[in-house]
Amino acid sequence: MIEAAWDVDGARHVELQKAKVWVLLKMDQIAACAGDQIVQAYDTVAIRQQPVTQMRTDEASGPRNQMFHLIDLNVCGNAHATFEKVPGFSPLEISLFLLLLAASACGFGLRFGRVVRRIREAKPDADFQLGSVSKRVWDFVSEVLLQSKVIRERPLPGIAHAFVFWGFCAFALITLNHFATGINLAFLSRDGRLGKFYFDFAAAFAVGVAVSIAGLFVRRFLVRPRWLGAKVSKESGVIALLIFVLMVTYLATFWYGDTKLLWWAHTLALLVFLPLIPHTKHLHLVLSPITVFLSRGEFSHIPPLAGDEDFGLDTGKDLTRIVALQAYSCVECGRCTQHCPAANTGKVLDPKKIALGVRDYLNEFGAGSEEPLLGKYLSQEAAFQCTTCGACEFQCPVGIEHLPIIIGLRRGAVNTGKWEDEYGTKLFLALERNGNALGFSAAERDKFIQKQQFPIFDGTQEYCLWLGCMGAYDPQGREIVTSFARVMGHLGTTFGVLKKEKCTGDPARRLGNDLVFQQLAEQGLETLKQAKVTKIVSICPHCVRTISTDWKEFGLAPEIEHHSEFMARYQDQLPRATTGDKIVYHDPCYLGRYRGTYDEPRAVLARSGEVIDPPRSRERSFCCGAGGGLAFLGEETGERVSHNRAQELVATGANVVGTACPFCNTMFRDALAAGTSAGAPPKLLDIAQIAAASLPLPRTPAE
Repeated sequence: MIEAAWDVDGARHVELQKAKVWVLLKMDQIAACAGDQIVQAYDTVAIRQQPVTQMRTDEASGPRNQMFHLIDLNVCGNAHATFEKVPGFSPLEISLFLLLLAASACGFGLRFGRVVRRIREAKPDADFQLGSVSKRVWDFVSEVLLQSKVIRERPLPGIAHAFVFWGFCAFALITLNHFATGINLAFLSRDGRLGKFYFDFAAAFAVGVAVSIAGLFVRRFLVRPRWLGAKVSKESGVIALLIFVLMVTYLATFWYGDTKLLWWAHTLALLVFLPLIPHTKHLHLVLSPITVFLSRGEFSHIPPLAGDEDFGLDTGKDLTRIVALQAYSCVECGRCTQHCPAANTGKVLDPKKIALGVRDYLNEFGAGSEEPLLGKYLSQEAAFQCTTCGACEFQCPVGIEHLPIIIGLRRGAVNTGKWEDEYGTKLFLALERNGNALGFSAAERDKFIQKQQFPIFDGTQEYCLWLGCMGAYDPQGREIVTSFARVMGHLGTTFGVLKKEKCTGDPARRLGNDLVFQQLAEQGLETLKQAKVTKIVSICPHCVRTISTDWKEFGLAPEIEHHSEFMARYQDQLPRATTGDKIVYHDPCYLGRYRGTYDEPRAVLARSGEVIDPPRSRERSFCCGAGGGLAFLGEETGERVSHNRAQELVATGANVVGTACPFCNTMFRDALAAGTSAGAPPKLLDIAQIAAASLPLPRTPAE
């Protein structure tokens, strides 16, 4: 610190120019010692001046009025130098800035306006209700503001993306102040406490954003995970570069000061960035918060058809506003593709391309078009390869609900007769004529009930045991039902089975045949009503989902639960086994992602051995390949989904594979043998069979 002081009353003889030269010489000497340079602005050394209060020069002279000019060089400590503020902008500069700002805003508005019109042209969703606002607010806070799903499902890239998002939020005020500076109306100053704090606060985020966007750029353009697709958009690189420039030009002001050069560099990056947003996947910055808030409110919710003229998603006029909004919100991150069983086994289906296909259709034809949806941008083959496992919808960080779109496309094809499939036709006929998906006569079910001596539900028992198609007709499904009946008997729970029971309509529902599904649902509701059923338990997660959720469209069904939930509630009354088995548990999609039941089956299995999880488990569980009606559609193309999953289960080294769904059991029956390279494959058992194995053997009449 160099202090040049003079007495106001007696220093008029000092020549100001000489003092200035002397100061400059001293500053050059100090700079030379420190190895730094003195930065000059407008031919004058950057000086911070401030008055100093009255001081004594010596005790004898007494107080005298003095003024000190303090010159803070701030160079020997390698700290950033103090610079003058950006000078006021001239009328010409303000006019140029406002013209560029208007052009940028116009570019954004024109394109974004077209997107908004496309969405508004779509028809309203028939059953959309705002419902619980508190839940929507919580989802918004969790998934949008806190980026919980983004981070949870891909931690490292997720944190990087979250920092970019949080940085944008932090920079909102900085950007407003930046634009205000361009018209000489800045409202934040680095000199004030609030301004200094916020500028430093934003600088911390700027560092995080710069590092994060650089990492994301390397991942997308150099590492290039295959889930991002073979073709990576160049626009993403331009956007990443602009974001990086925005952060660097802001951070540079802490070293070089608020110069006009940095201000214009930052401004131009902003003005180029803005109109690019609606032309790229970065439109999700604007739309995804709305998409998350306006979700259908339920996982894989299939909306009802709106009247007799609604056949599903057949042409552009059938697209709804939620579907259009979600299509434009896609961020193309590939999370849905990464977890899709079809995409992982060489099928045509890619959930990401379903959303992007709808977007491309809207861009070319619009929401009121009579052009078929399945055609140029959307593949019918892909739509019917979906197992409806829900992995895509669960993984999506921007709230896209793929399953209603895919099932809607199936509805449009099936209900209008455009889908021609031999196996699909046989399935629908079997459901109509025999009331079950396997095509057996109802007499076969009666024989099984009589053989096992199951009581008929008469209203006096506590539970109605719903057999389902697999439990009534499939040989291994029958073993599961029999084992579960033993467990219920051991617990002293009274139950009975319906004398007449038809399929819930699950395969028809997922494949898009609304007529067959409605018939089965209405018949099922009437049967349960006449039997005065109040509580149902079933071994099939598909039956549980369909009765508890899909039947609501036609009436309210009794309370239903899965047999894993029932057994977990009474697990303390089940004996422990000392077999030493190592059991790998496969999470069924319709029990896990659809119903959120993960711990209950594991709790039941833990009483019979050591429970281990495969690499893809719980919410990330990999489908068995049976869902969505695909179990009845014949041989699949590419690698079998069941074989892919079975190899993973075998690789754990477990000697028992535990399931909680008869469809999973059926799919793994042959797949486990194929996935075992040497020796015998692990035993395949349902959790009911494993629990029943530890029960005392039933006594014979002779005993």
